[in-house]
Amino acid sequence: MSAVISARNLSKRYNGKPAVDSISFEIPAGRIVGLIGPNGSGKTTTLKAALGLVPFEGELKVLGKDPRTERDALMQDVCFIADVAVLPRWLKVKDAVDFVAGVHPRFDRAKAQSYIAHTKLHPDMKVKQMSKGMIVQLHLALVMAIDARLLVLDEPTLGLDILYRKQFYQNLLEDYFDENKTIVVTTHQVEEIEHILTDLMFIRDGRIVLSSSMDEVGERFTEVMVAPDKAEAARALKPIDERTVFGKAVMLFDGVPRVQLAAFGETRNPGIADLFVATMKGTYA
Repeated sequence: MSAVISARNLSKRYNGKPAVDSISFEIPAGRIVGLIGPNGSGKTTTLKAALGLVPFEGELKVLGKDPRTERDALMQDVCFIADVAVLPRWLKVKDAVDFVAGVHPRFDRAKAQSYIAHTKLHPDMKVKQMSKGMIVQLHLALVMAIDARLLVLDEPTLGLDILYRKQFYQNLLEDYFDENKTIVVTTHQVEEIEHILTDLMFIRDGRIVLSSSMDEVGERFTEVMVAPDKAEAARALKPIDERTVFGKAVMLFDGVPRVQLAAFGETRNPGIADLFVATMKGTYA
């Protein structure tokens, strides 16, 4: 199957400064991809280019269409949740459901109402009466009830408490995702999405610094809690990161066979957060 998103030398500049710097990547169908990067790294600009929201240079195809010239047709198959859910303050929950049902042919009213039923929202509640988290809940319910081939989530659970965040990702897996759908998600709460991802992309300073399936990440990277008397020998293998935990050195290796590293201490797969921090060292300096 052809790629859902295919980019070749994709670039975007603001005031002459590159926000996205000639990146190339492909996202196949039926994947859940985490696009992870620090603030200002280019991840939101990349998503906006894919959605036809900003002009760009280079080649970009989304579901076989050019977002610059075929955006109307493209958005029939794409849903987008921005990091800030903006809904009119006078809008009632029931009116929001009616509106989306009237404008999108693949909106499932029953599914939206089912999502809403698991919140404290009620049909006559207005947006101005809602907390920030409740507005996000309504926005998520509306968008997740649309049967789109591509779902783009930019910080989708921003403002939600941990219980609803976990429930959202559970719903995403159980009620929304299947082999015909593709999801691209950005979030700063990387630990919470680690278990649902099939692929990982790290972006820094407008460039992709890591693009890999989660299976490949598990094979490629190894974290070792190194015994003190073996620290120098382990450092000779050039770990990409080292930190201290309870007085012991924890080293992260890229591409070194795990069987070789086992001689230095306990080995494990690194979490996304630890891998992200190691990859982004110096970014916040």
